[in-house]
Amino acid sequence: MKIYLFGNPDIEIDKLSFTIADKLKFIIPSIEFVTVKPNEDIPFDNKENVLIMDTVMGITEVTLITENDLDKFQLPPRFSAHDFDLGFQLKYLKKLGKIKTFTIIGLPMNKKIDINLVVNKIKTLV
Repeated sequence: MKIYLFGNPDIEIDKLSFTIADKLKFIIPSIEFVTVKPNEDIPFDNKENVLIMDTVMGITEVTLITENDLDKFQLPPRFSAHDFDLGFQLKYLKKLGKIKTFTIIGLPMNKKIDINLVVNKIKTLV
């Protein structure tokens, strides 16, 4: 299983997926974590089911977000191609048929995460 990590390891409020992945590597060693750098092309087009872990603004607990939640994504203002965020990219790839389904393991900002909650969410995906 691959989980794609989004965020920015240099920004405190946006590096949670990397921190959690470092812990998960020892708990579930069969997971391959793939880091997607900011402004990097998304490496998972033409995939059946994409698993992503990212910090999500506006949630209060670890949450699974799927393509059924696309309409809930709030897109930030965009002024250039560099301003497109993950929500926009997922909508775009879904519309183009480049991905069929996706699940985001959403981690709440500014909150201590119980690693067992993340493990339980991942186990429901296997």
